[in-house]
Amino acid sequence: MYLDPWAILTAFGLIFLAELPDKTMFASLAMGTRMRPLYVWFGTSSAFIVHVAIAVGAGSLIGLLPDWIVKLVSASLFAFGAFMLLRSGGGDDEDGGTKTVTGFWPVYSTAFMAVFISEWGDLTQITTANLAASNGTWSTAIGSAAALMSVSALALLAGRFIAKRVPLKTVQRIGGLCMLGLAVWTLVEIFTG
Repeated sequence: MYLDPWAILTAFGLIFLAELPDKTMFASLAMGTRMRPLYVWFGTSSAFIVHVAIAVGAGSLIGLLPDWIVKLVSASLFAFGAFMLLRSGGGDDEDGGTKTVTGFWPVYSTAFMAVFISEWGDLTQITTANLAASNGTWSTAIGSAAALMSVSALALLAGRFIAKRVPLKTVQRIGGLCMLGLAVWTLVEIFTG
């Protein structure tokens, strides 16, 4: 097993930049305002590691999945997240009525599934598969996984920063609207892509 530092840096740079404006980053940010950020990070990171392994090990399998089905499931998850955030963000009382999702396994599994399903056939997964073919499997896997986990951590830190300075109900409403926007965006991709 040979690790090429240049290939690791190349994979990290390309994947980091590609993931920054991605919908999964915004989903992580929204989950981090409602759930324990560290638990969300473990869930998103695990999903990213699985996707990197799939991309470098069997990138061609992604093409076998019908794109519209993957996007429809992803849009449904975003819509459900929007519903949960907007439903809990309503009401006028300041502290009563809103519950933060707690517990490692519920948060972990929610974050894992949201990222796992929405990342199928994503640009970063396809890029990882292409890089692995030309730059080496392990180097690409390490660089890609580190980049994806870093973007998730940045999103969660930003979510935590925002949550400390803005009332929870406002953050939940904005997060819900963002998730709703991501659901609509994903549905539009089905019909235009």
